[in-house]
Amino acid sequence: MKKVVIGVMALTLSMSVLVSCKEAADKAKEAAEETEQSLEEAGDNLKDAANDAMDAVKEAGEDVKEAGEQALDSIKKAGEETMDKAKEMGDDLKKAAEDTKEALDH
Repeated sequence: MKKVVIGVMALTLSMSVLVSCKEAADKAKEAAEETEQSLEEAGDNLKDAANDAMDAVKEAGEDVKEAGEQALDSIKKAGEETMDKAKEMGDDLKKAAEDTKEALDH
């Protein structure tokens, strides 16, 4: 009888250990699935962030290009105005020299 009781206790203990191991394996599997899902979500978030950063850089590049074009236009316009003023001054100096020459000739 003692052997039967010990056998039943050993069988009960074995069953308890098996159930605990199965529960632990199930929990480990569940944790692995949750980790996989979290990693997928993190990957998607990183991809979205990278796309947003690329869009921002592209937009900034376009803004810089536009600003550069505006600056070049302004420089060109200022150069043209400077040349026009220089030509006017040259014409004025030429006229003044002619007037001075005429005044000295008389």
